[in-house]
Amino acid sequence: MESPCILVCSIDTVTGYCLGCGRTRDEIGAWTRYTSDERRMLMATLPARLAAMPRQAPMAAERTA
Repeated sequence: MESPCILVCSIDTVTGYCLGCGRTRDEIGAWTRYTSDERRMLMATLPARLAAMPRQAPMAAERTA
């Protein structure tokens, strides 16, 4: 089954999107129940979601600040 998961599973508290793949918790949980067409349609929206998300500062930079 095709999946956008890149094993970077952390949900952004502002947008509700996963920082790795761009899906919401609900979308991640329902992924296996979606049809192939539904998964493809959702996957088409993910690059724009990820591009629009504010970038997080690296943890190392936060510790040194």
